[in-house]
Amino acid sequence: MDPLLCYPDPLPPELALALSRGGYDCRCVDRPDLVASQELEEAADFWSGAVVSALDDLTGALAFCRHVRKREVPLSPLLIVVAPAQIPDLQLRDDLFDDFCAQPNAPAEIVPRLEHLFWRAGRGLRPDILEYGPLQVNLETYQAAVAGRVLDLTYMEYELLRFLAAHPAKVFTRETLLSRVWGYEYYGGARTVDVHIRRLRAKLGEEHAHLIQTVRSVGYRFGQLGWIPAAG
Repeated sequence: MDPLLCYPDPLPPELALALSRGGYDCRCVDRPDLVASQELEEAADFWSGAVVSALDDLTGALAFCRHVRKREVPLSPLLIVVAPAQIPDLQLRDDLFDDFCAQPNAPAEIVPRLEHLFWRAGRGLRPDILEYGPLQVNLETYQAAVAGRVLDLTYMEYELLRFLAAHPAKVFTRETLLSRVWGYEYYGGARTVDVHIRRLRAKLGEEHAHLIQTVRSVGYRFGQLGWIPAAG
């Protein structure tokens, strides 16, 4: 799985240890505004989610969450760890995070809660299967099925669908898809992506073609992206 983007740097030792034991690779930032840095924006499709600790700095933690939610490609899931006394401060701010853990139970709960969030998003259920709604992508047999119907895909159609399904709700430009799916050595034009998207939608069928959405003037996104309200 791609690494988690975390705040602060370093994480509280008990949280860092729990995530490490759970098999998660954490990359931490020491300032909330660094989430909007060019380096992290360019690596947006490499993050699997975000974990933030508010135990020592609630203001900084909420600022981190706001920066994450304002990204062109928002990170999800986002899990925040708080002290019991901080729970009332989360009221009316549930748009900033997907779930929270409270101390002293946070180290024991953080991995199960993350796994549940990934499960709700159709990610990480089994290492050899990607699932999103009615779609299943088998990473071992190079097959895909929608609503139980096996799709007749070419190799590149499968690779494109697999890549998109592995990054739900994230927007990719045609150029990014060309480099990540076809490879940097591929010299075909962006129209190649459009042709393969059109074929995939046809094979998914009218009922499920909406799984691949066009983002006007940008590129494509797999799955739904909820509306993100402005921070108050």
